[in-house]
Amino acid sequence: MSPVVLANPVGPAEIADALGLHRPTPEQARVIASPVEPSLVVAGAGAGKTETMAARVVWLVANGIVSPERVLGLTFTRKAARQLGERVRARLRRLAGSGLLERIDPSGALRATVVAGEPTVLTYHAYAGRLLAEHGLRLPVQPGVRLLSETSSWQLAHRVVSTWDNDLDTDRVPPTVTAQLLALAGELGEHLISTEKLGQYTEWLCEVIENAPRAKGQRASLPVKLQEVLAAQRFRLALLPLVEDYHRRKRAEGALDFADQMSLAAQLADGYPAVVAGERERYGAVLLDEYQDTGHAQRVLLRSLFGGVEHSPMPVTAVGDPAQAIYGWRGASAANLPRFTTDFPRRGEERLETAHEFGLLTSFRNPPEILELANAISEPLRQRGLGVERLRARNGAGPADIAVALLPDVRAEREWVADAMAQRWHAEKEESGKPPTAAVLVRRRADMAPIAAEMRMRGLPVEVVGLGGLLDEPEVADLVSTLRVLADPLAGSAAARLLTGARWRIAAADVAALWRRANELTSPEPRAKEGEEPELVAERAEQAGLIDAVDEPGAPERYSAAGYRRIRRLGAELTALRRRLDQSLPELVADVERTMLLDVESLARPGSAGRAHLDAFAEVVTDYAETAPTATLLSFVDYLNTAAHAEDGLTPGEVQVVPDRVQVLTVHSAKGLEWEVVAVPHLVAEVFPGKRRSSSWLRTSTALPAHLRGDAADLPKLQIAEGYDRKEVQEALELHEEGFVAREADEERRLCYVALTRSERALLVSGHWWNESSTRAKGPSIFLAEIAEVMNEADPPLGVVDVWAEEPEEGEENPLVADSRTAQWPVDPLGDRRSGMATGVDLLLAEMAALEEEPEAEPLPAADDDEIPLPPEPEEGEDYLPDDEYLEDDEDVIDPEDPDGWAADTDVLLAERARSQSTVDRVALPAQLSVSQLVDLASDADALAQRLRRPLPLPPNTFARRGTAFHSWLEQRFSGDRLLEIDDLPGAADVGEAPDTDFDALQEAFENSEWADRVPVAVEVPFSADVEGITLRGRMDAVYADPDGGWTVVDWKTGSVPSEERLPALAVQLGAYRLAWAALKKVPVERVRAAFHYVRHGHTLRPADLLDAEGLRALLRNVPQE
Repeated sequence: MSPVVLANPVGPAEIADALGLHRPTPEQARVIASPVEPSLVVAGAGAGKTETMAARVVWLVANGIVSPERVLGLTFTRKAARQLGERVRARLRRLAGSGLLERIDPSGALRATVVAGEPTVLTYHAYAGRLLAEHGLRLPVQPGVRLLSETSSWQLAHRVVSTWDNDLDTDRVPPTVTAQLLALAGELGEHLISTEKLGQYTEWLCEVIENAPRAKGQRASLPVKLQEVLAAQRFRLALLPLVEDYHRRKRAEGALDFADQMSLAAQLADGYPAVVAGERERYGAVLLDEYQDTGHAQRVLLRSLFGGVEHSPMPVTAVGDPAQAIYGWRGASAANLPRFTTDFPRRGEERLETAHEFGLLTSFRNPPEILELANAISEPLRQRGLGVERLRARNGAGPADIAVALLPDVRAEREWVADAMAQRWHAEKEESGKPPTAAVLVRRRADMAPIAAEMRMRGLPVEVVGLGGLLDEPEVADLVSTLRVLADPLAGSAAARLLTGARWRIAAADVAALWRRANELTSPEPRAKEGEEPELVAERAEQAGLIDAVDEPGAPERYSAAGYRRIRRLGAELTALRRRLDQSLPELVADVERTMLLDVESLARPGSAGRAHLDAFAEVVTDYAETAPTATLLSFVDYLNTAAHAEDGLTPGEVQVVPDRVQVLTVHSAKGLEWEVVAVPHLVAEVFPGKRRSSSWLRTSTALPAHLRGDAADLPKLQIAEGYDRKEVQEALELHEEGFVAREADEERRLCYVALTRSERALLVSGHWWNESSTRAKGPSIFLAEIAEVMNEADPPLGVVDVWAEEPEEGEENPLVADSRTAQWPVDPLGDRRSGMATGVDLLLAEMAALEEEPEAEPLPAADDDEIPLPPEPEEGEDYLPDDEYLEDDEDVIDPEDPDGWAADTDVLLAERARSQSTVDRVALPAQLSVSQLVDLASDADALAQRLRRPLPLPPNTFARRGTAFHSWLEQRFSGDRLLEIDDLPGAADVGEAPDTDFDALQEAFENSEWADRVPVAVEVPFSADVEGITLRGRMDAVYADPDGGWTVVDWKTGSVPSEERLPALAVQLGAYRLAWAALKKVPVERVRAAFHYVRHGHTLRPADLLDAEGLRALLRNVPQE
């Protein structure tokens, strides 16, 4: 539909008034009503860019410049795309219902345009995928190609590495090589470079280094620094055949990864004018979000389609913040933002001119005191040409709560952070009834677990975000250790954790005896045979495994009596698990969790943190298994090794701010989020910012040479040529590296700026002098020193410098090394809780003895002494020390004077005993239920119990897949908010599967239905509601406004119309939707209707008797809950 052009444009303020919104600020209004030409908007942190972009779209539509369906919005994450899309559609709905349109266009044509169209809002990668789906045959890329997730890409690359039969000449393990292969493949795709071209350039540099003549006075051998550079180049050359094999296997499987998707889309846009013409015809206005994080391939794609000097300028609005360009390590090019003005020129009077530039510099998030610190951190960047001015706070912004500290050592710093966080958490909860949103942002993943443990000791619920951090959680670490020893009996560190952990508590002497036994098993002769090669002796020694000794411990007299019993029991458990290794990965992991009693132990941690971590790990397992149903335990363990050892880890997915716990995550993961209370610890030299070192392509095999990168013009130049002697070559390389060191320092500064600007109210910043192992004090980093200087000079004060420890004396020893923490081994997991636990056990045994006298009670099964939950008393002469892992929260310390508490615990244990003796297998409802599970509960509670007891990935199902595809098509039809084609979803396109010929019939049936011509007010509406202590979650397909002022929620069904017997259970779903929409709109439930529409049959089913709130509560009330 063509837009209606208005003679007298309406302004942003008038539109805001008509829509009942706050009027935009003057700087926002300049962006909203900017000329219909390319514009660059530099938007600072928290400056309201999403609202401004949505208002820009409404202004363009309201003034008839573009119709809604010709608007394209692109951003990076599904969450951001969803938020922007929802904001734009909500504003357009308000516009359609306002009197403004009737006033400016009485004919109604403009309103018809607004109602009929929907903007398209996608992620950059989803847009590239759609372009490939439509035009890929030009390259050619076959239709139905499968998009690999990061997990499935890793699995495929790991198979390449694991089956590689050529010599790599490296001591790197397969998981490391897999990660390096993927990184190099991603770099090649991002910069549109072939393996052949990279190989040629790298070979040239190797020849220059190797053939450089010696300078006067140099030794015959190549200098060490040149050897290091040469080794990195040679290993890159060795990786190239693996990269080519990885690409070959992807082609054979009909698959693409994310790098392929973007590079191929860029090739389409750059090489096929018909593609460009089609996209420019389809879209009349484009919004580009977070443009500073785009890479070279994205720049080529967007410039080719919507910019360039050969096409007429169109209203392309790019929004970004150069101070938040922190993803250079992931392929982003900070130079893309300033280059936008020349990549997207506008038409001048006589020639093309650079794009318009605007600024959004008022932060609606941060108080002025926090902005003062953030501006101080970013000031050196501005002095070096950063294209953004200082941020300022909004009028009326409240004061900040800022505390800064420099502590003597890292342990004291963790305690200070935990104390400060706990004080603010509990104070807010006491004052307002709910805790604040809170986060601790760290530079290094390794710092997550110690800080989390310190906060838990103060009773704070803590979530460690991301797989890398999750692996450090005690219950997950124990589970993974068992998986490691099952996959590899030589996994010594994993075996040691199991043996010395809280459950088995094998003493040091017994562990030493196990080592001796392991050496006996693998090397019966302790000395080398005469004439035997030393390498063979070393190989035999490396084959010694603790787990082998656990399986065959030898004579009992080698060990203590208790130690031998426990070793035998551990061996029996592992042997039983090995017999069940043929299970699917999810089944195996669940089996290991139960066998190790981790499901029971996790309940001892307050706030269900332990159970939550195990559930989060189960999701990782399921995701891995679903992307590769034939995945092995060994490949999964290798995948975990990659996540554990990569500093930035595997992509953690989209992080959500949660209000009921303190989140611990890296600064990189926190970008785009905000919390009321934020702590940024460890602003320490060589930590944040990190140690000054170059990770440039000269020493990093997975990076492309600067000369070959798409942003080479903005990178340091390598001034080197054939004929240089070794000294000249080395000097040229060192000068080149220095340029990269400076760039990395700037990125660290931008990272600090991002960390500080995440806080809405309270900010804790800290550092320390001594870490736990160094012989030299680290002290405050340049960032902490700059913050302290601003704090000390500010008048009035910005906050408090809580403590500032003096610098240690020259030659002073590290007190943490000199006064190391010691503990007796094995550690008593109960520590000073032993007496209280003993009291509880006495109460429990007394109650159980009383029950034994009742006729219906059955005798308890016998158990040996190691099966009694209470650990044994220390032997004579031993002193157990408390294990911090078992004293993580004040709530863990049980008060023996609290008989009610013991009675409650006794009741739980007795109930557990009764359940174990019952012939009925009862499964408690989890804390969260989906609406689908609610329907299952109403129709077949036993089947639901089985699925809850052992959750497994569902096998491929053509009907389910068809339904998903149809819902995806409908969502796109209504809203343009689909982010991926259904066949682009990981695992969705099964190899060899025939085309679904029924799908077209479903589409045709819908177009002939009563709903085809109606426009929903909302689609794919997520909701969450608390009912009887259970969080009910779901998503409504579509909601329509009715003429009488009510609403109808419609759920699309692609199957058959159900029988009358099935209808009551299915109607539970509509009842939940009806209640959820009424709650969301804050209207009486009577004003909301609900219906199923069975698309194939053209039949709309409107059950008359839908559950109300009391009926829903009744359904859940009589079911056991956790």
